[in-house]
Amino acid sequence: MPARVYDNILQTIGNTPLVRLNRVVADLPCTVYAKVETFNPGNSIKDRMALKMLEVAEKEGKIKPGGTIIEGTSGNTGMGLALAAIIKGYKCIFATTDKQSKEKVDILKAHGAEVIVCPTNVDPEDPRSYYQVARRLQTEIPNSWYVNQYDNLANRLAHYEQTGPEIWEQTEGKVTHLVVASGTGGTVVGTGKFLKEKNPNVQVWAIDTYGSLLKKWFDTGELDMGEVHPYISEGFGEDFLPENYDRNAIDHFEKVTDKDGAVMARRITREEGIFVGYSAGSVIAGLRQMKDKLKKDDVVVVIFHDHGSRYVAKVYNDEWMLDRGFLEVDTVGDLMNGLGRRRLVTIDQDAKVMDALDLMKKYDIEHVPVMHGVEMTGSISQGSLFKKLIEQADVRDMLVADVMDKPLPVVSRDTPLERLTSYINKDNGAVLTRDDSGQYSILTKYDILNAFSKG
Repeated sequence: MPARVYDNILQTIGNTPLVRLNRVVADLPCTVYAKVETFNPGNSIKDRMALKMLEVAEKEGKIKPGGTIIEGTSGNTGMGLALAAIIKGYKCIFATTDKQSKEKVDILKAHGAEVIVCPTNVDPEDPRSYYQVARRLQTEIPNSWYVNQYDNLANRLAHYEQTGPEIWEQTEGKVTHLVVASGTGGTVVGTGKFLKEKNPNVQVWAIDTYGSLLKKWFDTGELDMGEVHPYISEGFGEDFLPENYDRNAIDHFEKVTDKDGAVMARRITREEGIFVGYSAGSVIAGLRQMKDKLKKDDVVVVIFHDHGSRYVAKVYNDEWMLDRGFLEVDTVGDLMNGLGRRRLVTIDQDAKVMDALDLMKKYDIEHVPVMHGVEMTGSISQGSLFKKLIEQADVRDMLVADVMDKPLPVVSRDTPLERLTSYINKDNGAVLTRDDSGQYSILTKYDILNAFSKG
C-alpha cells in the first residue's frame, strides 16, 4: 500500500505507536507498553490538545483570522500551538517559566513565537507569574485569544476523542492500567475517562512530583499551599488545581522525586532506545514504585509525553546531573564525566616560579603539573610554594625545576572513588587521569569532596 500523502503537517498529529518496554521494566510481573508521543510533529502529546483547543476556539468565534494566540506554557503546548498557528495564519505570544530548558524556548522562537520568560518561584496570583502575564496580554492585544490550557476543557476532550480510543484499539481492549505524569490534567482525565467508559475496571494512575499539591488534593480534597515548593521536574505537577481535573477519572496519585525521574529518563533512552523527556522517566519510576500492585496478566500503558531533545542541557547533561546530586558517582570516570572536559594547565620546568603563580591566579587553580617537552617531570601547588616562600623570599625568581614536587599520581578512570584516599592526602591534593584519546585531566580533593557531599 502506498504511503499516505498529507495536505499539511497538522494532519500527522495522533496515531502514535504503542511500543513494548523491556529492560527498564524487566522485574515487573506485567506487560508494559509506552504510548510514544514523540512521533507527533511537535514531538509531544501536547500537539493533540493544542490543535483541538484552537479548532474549538475558531468554531466558537473566540479568535478571528490574523489573530494572536496567547498562552502560558512550559514549551510543549506552545510548540503545538506554534505549528497550528503557522498553518492557520496566526501570531503566537507565550509566557513560560525560568525553570524550563533553554532548548524549549529556542524551539518556540524558531517557529516564529514571541516568548516571555517569567520567574518560577512566585504565587500563581502574582502579576509576574506566567499565568498572570498571559492573562494580562490577552486584555492588551486586540483580536487575541488566551488559550488557558489548564481550564480549557477542550484539552481533555482531545484525549477523550483521540488518545483514549487509540490505546483501546491498539491493545484490543486489553489495557488494565494507564499511567500518566499529570500537570494540566487533560491527558490523564480525558484518556482515563474514555478507557473507564469502555471498562470501569481500568486503573488510572497519575504521577505527581514533590513540590506539587495535586496528590494531597486527590487524597484529601484539600488544596494545601504548604505542599508547594520549587521543584526541578518539568511538564507535570501544579501549584493550583486546573479545571480539567475530575477525580472520578483517576484512581491513584503517586509522587516521584526529581532525582528518580531524571535518572530513569536516562535509563529509558540508553536501555530502550527511546529518547524521552523528564516526565517519561518519572512515569516509569512511579510505576516501579507501585509494582507490588501489579499482576502477571496486567497490561499497562504509560504515556511518554515528549522528546529528550528538550532536555539535552539538563537531564542528558552529566554536569547538570552531577551538580544536583543526581548522578551515581562510583569511579573516577563517573566523576570526570560529570565535571566535563576542563583545560589542563601545565608549566614548563624551565619557567620561573612567578610564572607559575601567575597561572594559578589567572585560572584560579591550586595544582599545576610540570612538563619538560611531552614528559611530566613534577608538580607544584599553592600549598608547597607558600611554605617555600616563607623559608626563602627569592623563590619567585627561581626556576620551577628547582622547587617542584614529584609528579602527580596517574589513576585509571575505573578506579573507585574510595581508593583515591590512598593517593590524595595532606601532602598531595590532586591526581591525573587520562581519557580514551590519551588526554590528561586533573581531579582535586575538592572535586571528590563535592561528589561525596552530593551523592
